[in-house]
Amino acid sequence: MEIKKPAMAGTLESSDCQVTVEPGDGKIDFVLESAVINQYGNRIRKVIMETLKNLDIDNVRITVVDKGALDCTIKARVEGAVSRSTDQFENILWGGRRKS
Repeated sequence: MEIKKPAMAGTLESSDCQVTVEPGDGKIDFVLESAVINQYGNRIRKVIMETLKNLDIDNVRITVVDKGALDCTIKARVEGAVSRSTDQFENILWGGRRKS
């Protein structure tokens, strides 16, 4: 998939995260802000990178502001932002699997 325009998913509420994606410069440019970055930063990065890989995204600028979101929430927010950014509303790779 190709990121076509800036898009966002999520909120800044507790137990959520706000994900913003924009067209990249030929690579994954990743910015993470989190109050728990020292404890969970590596895990958050891993979930985001795996989700981008499952969506075939390798050219994106992604900014994540985490407010204590669980892995499933982070994954859903990344998928939502990517879907909005690609204008793809059919055959979306929700959960890494193609859905009709």
